[in-house]
Amino acid sequence: MSDGSAIEWTDATWNPVRGCTKISPGCKHCYAETFAERFRGVPNHPFEQGFDLRLVPGALELPLRWRASRRIFVNSMSDLFHDDVPDEFVERVFDVMRRASQHTFQLLTKRAARMATLTSSMRIPDNVWMGVSVENFKYTARIDELRKVKAKVRFLSVEPLLGPISAPNLGGIHWVIVGGESGPRARPMQAEWVRALRDWCVDAQVPFFFKQWGGVRKHTTGRILDGRTWDEMPKHTAAPNRGLAVVNG
Repeated sequence: MSDGSAIEWTDATWNPVRGCTKISPGCKHCYAETFAERFRGVPNHPFEQGFDLRLVPGALELPLRWRASRRIFVNSMSDLFHDDVPDEFVERVFDVMRRASQHTFQLLTKRAARMATLTSSMRIPDNVWMGVSVENFKYTARIDELRKVKAKVRFLSVEPLLGPISAPNLGGIHWVIVGGESGPRARPMQAEWVRALRDWCVDAQVPFFFKQWGGVRKHTTGRILDGRTWDEMPKHTAAPNRGLAVVNG
């Protein structure tokens, strides 16, 4: 758990699961894997086992200790719907999120089909936002799976954006995040890909958040798109918005 985050659209992170395995091209240069593997073999470090997937039951109730409301990114260092995470453990995570109703939880996965299946008989509280990662047009089927999920807020993380996504169906989607890949091996993102998604969101009245251009030095490339920042957020938020624009979705 980290109180504070460099991720522009959240306030904190919570990792009741650590580690993951690659599933699609967006995973190729995974920042979480790069970070975790630096500490493989370091005794008593949270990532002593590197990026091997493991459950962390001791971290389950950490959000209950924070009384002030926060936006919390769930499993920034893993994927809750990984096949090796037992159904029962997923249910325990959701139980904590229901009890910690002062927070807004942002849950993001690439395993969209398992998410839709597991949550089909589950009550998803209004303070839990459900999202999928979509890196190019080939993986837009994840959006259809997300639409099956009965969540108050459904969102897309189009990061890293690795190719054009033309005319996505945004029906039932309440928020779209777009960003380029960062780091020494960052794959390029074209401005026209970003503008097309921005324009599609504007036309569909879906809040649009542009996270970064990315690249080798993401702090120098920044996050300005056509002369302004795009910090729009969905209207269904229980946590402080840190001055970000809240747009009806």
